[in-house]
Amino acid sequence: MAKTRPVSGSGAPGQRQLRVAEVIRRALSDILARGDLHDPDLARVSVTVAEVRVSPDLRHATAFVLPLGGKNTDSVLKALNRNRAEVRRLVTAQIDLRFSPELTFQADHTFDQMDRTRVLLDSPEVRRDLGDARDGLESHEAQLRRAFQQQSGEEGRLVHMQEAGRGVVGPHPRQ
Repeated sequence: MAKTRPVSGSGAPGQRQLRVAEVIRRALSDILARGDLHDPDLARVSVTVAEVRVSPDLRHATAFVLPLGGKNTDSVLKALNRNRAEVRRLVTAQIDLRFSPELTFQADHTFDQMDRTRVLLDSPEVRRDLGDARDGLESHEAQLRRAFQQQSGEEGRLVHMQEAGRGVVGPHPRQ
């Protein structure tokens, strides 16, 4: 009778997938940093390996890479995919797995997404909304301060602890 694995409904990668992906990412980074690939399109190009995703059976791995500065991405991807058998051989020499995963390379777009998010957060509409939230926090702090004042009855001995980095309003610690 065949053994079956429990299927998780979340679709998130398992712990082993994450570990193997990180080992492959480190191996790829080392190979590209040392210049072990002898390809003219990869010569003198610094390539960042941002992430590696591994299939559940650990036989396929997709590496998300980006050349330093984001220039010549297409030529670097073509060179890496052209030399993927050699890259696979070099990665296999560094890792200890039953099967060597088939490697594919894709451009990493997370930096572009971060820039778009930064622009979005700097937009006037979002700044306005964040300002409203800050005003709400300040009014909440004022309410807390009044509650402590009523409770202690000593207005002069209250301290705003946020200045000390604690983010709490309360009675002075020397009471």
